[in-house]
Amino acid sequence: FGTFEYLKGKVKDERGNLTPLQRLGCGLGAGVSEAIFAVTPMETIKVKFIHDRALPNPRFRGFIHGLSCIVKDEGIGGVYKGVTATMMKQGTNQAIRFFVMETLKDWYRGGDNSVVVPKAIVGLMGGFAGFCSVYGNTPIDVVKTRMQGLESKKYKNSFDCALQIWRNEGFFAFYKGAVPRLSRVMIDVAITFMIYDSIIDLLNKYWRKPVD
Repeated sequence: FGTFEYLKGKVKDERGNLTPLQRLGCGLGAGVSEAIFAVTPMETIKVKFIHDRALPNPRFRGFIHGLSCIVKDEGIGGVYKGVTATMMKQGTNQAIRFFVMETLKDWYRGGDNSVVVPKAIVGLMGGFAGFCSVYGNTPIDVVKTRMQGLESKKYKNSFDCALQIWRNEGFFAFYKGAVPRLSRVMIDVAITFMIYDSIIDLLNKYWRKPVD
């Protein structure tokens, strides 16, 4: 959210509006930043632990031991496996969500930024944004997960991974897990945007500079 607001502040017009392309760009930038600094290391470690637990004889004895094994075997780059796919996943994820949210808010306000969008409506908009993001980036999420798993070495890169999935498993393999994710993501995004909107309201109320 911080990256999105920063980028938004750099490109918005004098009325505080963004073009559709600017909305996508700001959301994309927010997602890429999230992928590099937070998501990729933790997701890579999580996926490797999940796959290790599924083995007949799990190797990792705990978080520290598992992390040390990953770094010893693959170097520090081992926790950044699939960074390209993660950047694509998080970038498209946030691009879709922020684009949908900003577009729906503008539609509701009818061009008047002073109109307050009720929190219940924000929640509905967030749920729809979550729905769009699930079906918009599940294929990228599938590639990301494969690239961060214990069998990632059999893929040259994210694009090779996607090509092998297409050739060996078909189109629908890219949408594995989409339906189970749907309800969770819709609720998660709805709540997140409602909380974010409430925090922004509080900040504007107590810290906004008075207009002369």
